[in-house]
Amino acid sequence: MKHSSLMKAAGVGALALTLAACAGGGTPAPADSESAEPQGGGELVIWMDENRAAALEDVVATFEEETGTTVEVIIKDFGDIRDDLTTQAPSGDGPDVVVGAHDWIGKLVQNGVIAPVELGDIAGDFEDVAVSAMTYEGSVYGVPVSIENIALVRNTALAPEAPATWDDLVSTGQAAVASGQAQYPLLVGIDPNNADPYHLYPLQASFGGPVFGMNDDGSYNPDDLQIGNEGNVAFAGALAQWGADGIINVNITQDIAKEQFAAGASPYTITGPWNLSTFQEAGIEYAIDPIPSAGGQPATPFVGVQGFFVSQYANNPIVASQFLTEYIASEEAQTAIFEGGQRAPALSAAFEAAQSNEDVAGFGAVGAEGVPMPNIPEMDALWADWGTTEAQILKGEAGDPAAAWTAMAEKIQSTLDG
Repeated sequence: MKHSSLMKAAGVGALALTLAACAGGGTPAPADSESAEPQGGGELVIWMDENRAAALEDVVATFEEETGTTVEVIIKDFGDIRDDLTTQAPSGDGPDVVVGAHDWIGKLVQNGVIAPVELGDIAGDFEDVAVSAMTYEGSVYGVPVSIENIALVRNTALAPEAPATWDDLVSTGQAAVASGQAQYPLLVGIDPNNADPYHLYPLQASFGGPVFGMNDDGSYNPDDLQIGNEGNVAFAGALAQWGADGIINVNITQDIAKEQFAAGASPYTITGPWNLSTFQEAGIEYAIDPIPSAGGQPATPFVGVQGFFVSQYANNPIVASQFLTEYIASEEAQTAIFEGGQRAPALSAAFEAAQSNEDVAGFGAVGAEGVPMPNIPEMDALWADWGTTEAQILKGEAGDPAAAWTAMAEKIQSTLDG
């Protein structure tokens, strides 16, 4: 186990990221990443979000020059990539390579649209939790590039000390609003109709509210849905109160939350490292803190790993694998991605170098207490109803929050049961 601050997460869940088996999709042949000579040649189509495309511009240019490969980078919204790959790849209209999140893997494998990647000796060059995140049913399905989680970002001018408890956070935030120093006690970016279970999950977890139970080996058990347990129902009641009190405002989207915190409108926001550059450009002095518990148990965020996958339908699979294992796996690429988005690198050399950055260290300390995002396909059955119910509760439109939450859990269980 490599000794890095964030990788304490492996202590509570490295095995949890090697997830339970899932039917369907078949087992595609591994892409061959080991060749004596550079393969190169032909064309490589890569889907990336704008942030990663900008960060990797020089790396892609070097790859083209050294291998004679023509690379076409198609910029897509990150959230659209998984579904677009699933629908377009089988028809031959998809890419060779895509960037994506580790929690997509189970569904992508089930749908038969990504192929394993042979890391070989370089597997040991990455943080252990990152490789585990890319592993599903015993095969590695991607080259990891980033490790990320959310935390509490505090405006030190408005809140000089980290809140020891959730009540401290609320009282400090409300006092800042009452004095006219701030407009919002807390900023959590959510969708008015679908809320944001990801950003609200640490608070939910603090009530003892997991989504799935765990197997003895630390993997998630898709047959043990826990989202309707007693702790989760208690969280629903708290959510209703926070909505009524204006602590969590359903009309504050991610973009508004980012802009308003950068404008000094709140002492606190719950967000990830991807928004820090906006705060820095605005001149906000901030600190990164753990999210205080609202329910008495640790407020554990989801820990996510992002990386690059090879399409099962790639026109140039050998070159695609070469690009991942020789170029995306390089310290140059991993550092460039980190500098472009402030997410901790997955490659150990780049990760250790990044620890001198206080922001990386701060998010890493919070992530060390987090839990891995499940990448089992069954998670797909949760997000829509989970988010919609949260939004209705926050808006006071759900009636009894406990009953609404229980009905949501029963509906999700019915979906899982088929």
